[in-house]
Amino acid sequence: MLTLLQRALPLLPLTIAMTLISMPSHADDARLTAKQSDPQTLGWMQGFPPLQDKLIAQPSSNFFSFPKLRWTVCHIRELMPTTDVSRGIGAPSKLNYELDKNIDAITFTPTNSKRPMTWKQSLDANYTDGIMVMHHGKVVYERQNGCLNELGNHAAMSMTKSMTGLLAEILVTEGMLDDKALVASIIPELKNSGFGDATVRQVMDMTTALDYSEDYADPNADIWQYSEAASPLPKPKGYSGPNGYFEYLQTVKKKGQHGAEFNYRTINSDALGWIISRTTGKAVNELLSDRIWQKIGAEQSAYMTVDAKGTPFAGGGISAGLHDMARIGSLMLNKGEINGERLFPAAVVDNIEAGGDKNAFAKAGYKQLTNGSYKSMWWLFNNPTPIYAARGVHGQTIYVDPAADMVIVRFASYPDASNSKIDPTSLPAYKALANYLIKK
Repeated sequence: MLTLLQRALPLLPLTIAMTLISMPSHADDARLTAKQSDPQTLGWMQGFPPLQDKLIAQPSSNFFSFPKLRWTVCHIRELMPTTDVSRGIGAPSKLNYELDKNIDAITFTPTNSKRPMTWKQSLDANYTDGIMVMHHGKVVYERQNGCLNELGNHAAMSMTKSMTGLLAEILVTEGMLDDKALVASIIPELKNSGFGDATVRQVMDMTTALDYSEDYADPNADIWQYSEAASPLPKPKGYSGPNGYFEYLQTVKKKGQHGAEFNYRTINSDALGWIISRTTGKAVNELLSDRIWQKIGAEQSAYMTVDAKGTPFAGGGISAGLHDMARIGSLMLNKGEINGERLFPAAVVDNIEAGGDKNAFAKAGYKQLTNGSYKSMWWLFNNPTPIYAARGVHGQTIYVDPAADMVIVRFASYPDASNSKIDPTSLPAYKALANYLIKK
């Protein structure tokens, strides 16, 4: 009998990004440090062919378990079918560098700790694969290691949701999509589902009331049915359930009142992806390419995992380069402008910065995100001035602090999925860095 973790792992590139709740693992036990678990050090997938004990491949059930995940996050395309988010054929835009050698020595005290830590120490503590800091439009800090280099892509996990939410907010602001419209009026196929009488805005802000559980500890949780439906791998013999994201969404029922509380459920992102595609006539990866990737001077095409019908995973399927995600952060910081070109109205970012319903968000009980909110699939932090982020499991983030004129982009492969394990170190580090940069 497979354990719950083994059951999930064949589909983890699809499902791991679906929750900020930690999955069962041995990550709290004695484990390898960031340096000890470096994929190069451990020799994963080295040699022609790799040795059997260094092989990471499908349909193995543990390719996303620690420490193998530290290789896998940079190699999703070798394990799962994907589709491009094309950068087009134009030349990449130039990133201007003004590196600050003093950043490594910045000190802060992690939450619930009395022991100071340096910025440099925090990176290994959080198993950072790549990080870039931009201030006043220039790169002041960069580090890439582990599985990542300038030529590689890294799984963005649920940062994908924020890209999907950004596209939706652009369409709303430009008048192509009515966020007050009922989902069923756009997607008739969802009329009899739990999404049918929800508004587009409720989907965008994840305040839908759905009879759906992502509790990985529960063998009967709906996540398992969703995983089976979404898997691009051949279905088991005798399988008669839904095939693909869109078919599964039609089976989800309503539970409760829409708009009453925030519930982080990835199926909202896939429903939003369907709404976007139905509205524009383009798959999410195509629209993301047209509106963003080809416009920012990206160095690399990104890619997205797909289901068996080729539908891109709007809730967690993107892998991208560190430099290009930094360009996304800069685009947000500058409210839709980059390289002297306006890609979307400033009101798009204004709407996100305004945040979502704090009372609805509070009901979710995020202890380290008190008085925060969620808007258009971006996370808003408790701060006198707006600070917001795209976030994904295992430590992925685009962190935007407009008051500090700062963007931080981090790729990581922390052993636990939950950001609650990483935030006590990361969030104080980001604030310390902002304070330092403001005073320069």
